[in-house]
Order: sequence, then structure tokens, then C-alpha cells
Amino acid sequence: QDKDTKMTEFWLISAPGEKTCQQTWEKLHAATTKNNNLSTNSKFNIPDLKVGTLDVLVGLSDELAKLDAFVESVVKKVAQYMADVLEDSKDKVQENLLANGGKVLTMIYLSFEIEKSFKNYSSSLDNVPFFIFKGVNQIDNDLKARASAYNNLKGNLQNLERKNAGSLLTRSLADIVKKEDFVLDSEYLVTLLVIVPKLNYNDWVKQYETLAEMVVPRSSNVLFEDQDSYLCNVTLFRKAVDDFKHKAREYKFMVRDFQYNEEEMKADKEEMNRLSTDKKKQFGPLVRWLKVNFSEAFIAWIHVKALRVFVESVLRYGLPVNFQAMLLQPNKKTMKKLREVLYDLYKHLDSSAAAIIDATMDIPGLNLSQQEYYPYVYYKIDCNLLEFK
Repeated sequence: QDKDTKMTEFWLISAPGEKTCQQTWEKLHAATTKNNNLSTNSKFNIPDLKVGTLDVLVGLSDELAKLDAFVESVVKKVAQYMADVLEDSKDKVQENLLANGGKVLTMIYLSFEIEKSFKNYSSSLDNVPFFIFKGVNQIDNDLKARASAYNNLKGNLQNLERKNAGSLLTRSLADIVKKEDFVLDSEYLVTLLVIVPKLNYNDWVKQYETLAEMVVPRSSNVLFEDQDSYLCNVTLFRKAVDDFKHKAREYKFMVRDFQYNEEEMKADKEEMNRLSTDKKKQFGPLVRWLKVNFSEAFIAWIHVKALRVFVESVLRYGLPVNFQAMLLQPNKKTMKKLREVLYDLYKHLDSSAAAIIDATMDIPGLNLSQQEYYPYVYYKIDCNLLEFK
């Protein structure tokens, strides 16, 4: 599909059956495709569901509006978390967000046979929202638990990685220093690590042996450098340490608080490896879970839209049930024109529509920001929420 002309937005609409529902479909299809291809259309078949009383339908209409918002938020969350988990390969997000094994944005998928899926529910309308909510709420809770566990792991790993980066004053030295850089197990001698700014290095070479008494001559080497500083060792008598530290500070030589401890350093390394391995291990199953549950949540979302169209159509067009639901994917450049064509086709359905369509958009008491009003039943399925740049 041509990215520029196709919207990743679908309009799910319904109109009453003319002589037959097929006729309603043909009329719409002809009107939107004849002079200019305003939209790509497909029938959207919703099974006959048992209709209760009018009161039940009005109640359902409100319940479904809330359910729609909830399910959409879960679809978004799963998609967004997929993008977070895929970190550097955001471009892979789209190919992982599949529903029923097909790209979300294919018309054919969106009008998948809802009939089959509704067979899982009892055909009485008022139970269906509860089943949908239960399933999607479970996904929402599982996502929270899985995301929390994975983010924890990721956070711990990042903290360790941060410890191994950064300036010589703060970073972990475990991967830098070696046993032979230190005098160990001596009653009198101790080796210190000193951060020497590169600009002051010549001063260090000249001064370090005289900063305190009892510094071992020529005991300093450069062990490591970063952009600004050298890490040097120096060996001296234990009792001169405080004196040495004090004097060194005056020359901007910083003595790092560091005890050489092989066990600790080994443990740090092992922890890092363990976390890194754990993260790799969890990554595959997590992405798989997200894929499966994205599909589940997305399908549930389309079910909710289908139910809303059904309930709204019965409330507007009356009984017996006789309407055709249709799915349109508008072309970006001609959306306004498409609205006009639909209005001409269906304005006869509603006397109040004429006033609304011509009026400015803020009529008191009509909350048009949330759900635009048209003479035909209309719901938008906005798949832009699944675009990750």
C-alpha cells in the first residue's frame, strides 16, 4: 500500500438494509469508488446476536464505550512495551505486531470472521462485554507483572554497566586493576590508587615520592587512562597514608578509596554475566508473549467495535435487525470528500443531522470531541497508535 495515500485509520460504519443488505453494500461501494478511489472497502459481517430490551441496549452502549477505551489502552500498552523491549530495533516492531498472523493493517484481516469468534460466547449480548473484559484484564495484569520483572533485570544490568563506565573517580575498577599492581598482605606497606589529571601528570612524577615520608621510590605506574586522567598506583608505609592523602589533595591528585579484593571483583563480574545471560534468556519468550497477547488484545478490540456497531445500529435503525456494517480505509488526501459522499448517501436517515453537520462543532450538550456524530453509525479504528518512530 502506498504509505502517503492510505491512512492507518479505518472507519467502521453501518447503514440500514435497503431492499437487501447486499444492496446497501453495493450502493456504498459504488459511491466511494466510482469517481475517485476515496476508500478501500470491505463488508464487515456481524452475527445476529440476541437483542434484549431497549434499556439493556442503552446500558450496553455505555458499558461498551468504557470497554472500548480500556481495551484500546491495553492494545497500546502491549505495542508500546514491544517497542521498549526491542530497544534498538524499533523498525522490527511493526512486523511483530501481527493479529491473527496477519498484518494489523490489512483490510482483509480487520473484517476477519467475527462470527466464528463470537461462537465462543453465549449468543446473549449482555454477557459478551464481561468475557472480553476478563480476557483483556488478564493480559493487562500479566503485562504489568512481566514488564516489572524484565525492567528490574534491565535496571540492575544498566546500573552495573554504569558502574563500569563513567569517570575514574566513580567507575568500578574491577576490570582495570590486576593483582600485580598491588603490594598485598604486607604488615607495613600499602598500595594506593590515585587519579591524576592529565594536565598535572608532570607534577605527579616530580612530586609523588616527596608528598609524605616513607613513599617507596619509583613505585608509581600508570595503570589506565580515560579522556582526562590517569589512574596511577603508589606504594608507601601505612602510617604515612593520611599525610599523603592530605598533601595529594593540594595538588589535585585524588586518592581513591579502594581495597583490592579478588572475591568481590569476581562476584561483580559474575553478577554482570548472570544478569546479561538472564536478560538474553527472557528476551525471546517475552517477545513471543507480547506477540501472542497483542494479537489477542487487538482482536478483542475489534470485537468491541463490532458490538458497538451492532448495539448502536439496533438503537438507531430499530428492529428487526437489518443493517450492513462496512469497513472503510480512507485515502488520506480525500477524507473530506469521503465524508461528503457518505453524508449525501445517508442524510435521509436523520433529520437532526442536517443541523449538526452545518453547525460549528461546539453545540452545547453534545460531546462531539469524544465521538463525532453522523447520520450513519460510525466508529473509528485508529491504528496510528501502533506507529513507533
